[in-house]
Amino acid sequence: MPRVKLLTEKTDVGEDQHAEIDAIVETLNRVGGPFGVLLYSPGLAQKVMEAGAHVRLKSTLSPVERELCIIAVSREKDARYEWASHVATGRRQGMREEAIEVVRHRQDVGALEQDEQDIINYVRQLLRNNKVEQGLFDSLVERKGVRWLVELTGTIGQYQYISAINNAFDLQPAEDADQLPVP
Repeated sequence: MPRVKLLTEKTDVGEDQHAEIDAIVETLNRVGGPFGVLLYSPGLAQKVMEAGAHVRLKSTLSPVERELCIIAVSREKDARYEWASHVATGRRQGMREEAIEVVRHRQDVGALEQDEQDIINYVRQLLRNNKVEQGLFDSLVERKGVRWLVELTGTIGQYQYISAINNAFDLQPAEDADQLPVP
């Protein structure tokens, strides 16, 4: 159970935040997950939603690349709520089970396809070491381009932020969702 009451309806907030809720619902179809927490800070939920919509809807990452990035961030942050949501989305988009299991169990990426290896390694290096090795960076710029790499990095930042909110406020996935093993 979340540590605070989630604000999900207009009746939960003052009139000054009704437009914020409308904007979130217009983009996400509902106020859920971290947005029910972020609404405690007027204006913040909408800004986070707008950044998230940009990385999801205007990015050059393919849907599978984006979801693989997000589950890799979720694994590094032990973010159960985000994992459950995005592993399901990734499967619907065609993410390979082999990649999901490597991320889930923090296994070596060597048997995966090159793009899968590179995305997972990029996320792991950035979140574990706060930097990315030059060879991996250069390879991704050469193969994917600078814009793609900026958007991959922005997606990592966005979901690291979302994971922090979800973890701090103890948002939990549904019991029947794909569960991430956490310590």
